[in-house]
Amino acid sequence: MNVSLSVWLLTVVALCALVAVDFFIGRKPHDVSLREAGTWTIVWVVLACLFGVGLYFYGGGGPTGEFFAGYITEKSLSVDNLFVFVLIMAKFAVPSQYQQRVLMVGVIVALVLRAGFIAAGAAIISAFSWVFYLFGAFLIWTAWKLIQDARKEEHEEEYQENKLLKMAERRFGVADRYHGTKLFITENGKRIMTPMLVVMLAIGSTDVLFALDSIPAIYGLTQDPYIVFTANAFALMGLRQLYFLIGGLLKKLVHLSYGLSIILGFIGVKLVLHALHESGVHVPEISIPFSLGFIVLVLAVTTLTSLRASKKQEQKQKQEQEQEQAEAEAEAEGVA
Repeated sequence: MNVSLSVWLLTVVALCALVAVDFFIGRKPHDVSLREAGTWTIVWVVLACLFGVGLYFYGGGGPTGEFFAGYITEKSLSVDNLFVFVLIMAKFAVPSQYQQRVLMVGVIVALVLRAGFIAAGAAIISAFSWVFYLFGAFLIWTAWKLIQDARKEEHEEEYQENKLLKMAERRFGVADRYHGTKLFITENGKRIMTPMLVVMLAIGSTDVLFALDSIPAIYGLTQDPYIVFTANAFALMGLRQLYFLIGGLLKKLVHLSYGLSIILGFIGVKLVLHALHESGVHVPEISIPFSLGFIVLVLAVTTLTSLRASKKQEQKQKQEQEQEQAEAEAEAEGVA
């Protein structure tokens, strides 16, 4: 799809305006209610759908299908990222009224970082067609690693600070408590970071790792930089509200990692087939409509099986608690 510079500029300006609106609406620290989170989540999803409809009139059904396939994939990967955000918030004991500010800045940092990754990816793909083999192999490896991590239940582990974060803490020092939304304070004549800035750095630097699998994944669905960028942007926007909306539900999505591993593996295979086709090898290519249907089906099945498994686990725990209580009462009666 040929996108003119003016359309690119208009899109970037419109997205910046939406980010600014979102920022000013939530600029005052407060506890985000489920109603507020739900309302804005719906707003962002509707905006993404309207953009997809606009793409249909601008470029036809092909780009529209690529956008929605990329948007759903990136949104799904973003939901998985929320597991890590929960761990980071718990690790640094972020007060509930400040969490929405942390996430807002984290989303902005993520947008900037991914824009850089997308530009680099587009340049590499245009210069070296064989990079699809690398992207495909990397996604298949990532899919396998996700399965291994799910088996080890790594989402239950404590968040570990990366080297960049530790270096910043040693270099500037960190205050022992939060000072509202301030990022720096002066203490004993020395300018030091607040825990608020540390949390923002943690979420921002963590998103670099997230981009390593999300960017190759969407390039497996479309090679159009405009669609890649807008699908990522709309997937990240609303992530802050989604965090508060499904925070409790995240623990119930026990099979999400398995579903994402299937999707990433599927896209990895699609990339390898595309690379073979580009090399002149006669192999079948996977169409966008099939890809979109497959991704939606996997996510639907994963969600249903997750909720069913969580319900069974809750019932089992309830039965065990009742049994322990009965045994304790029987023991107490025996002693009496």
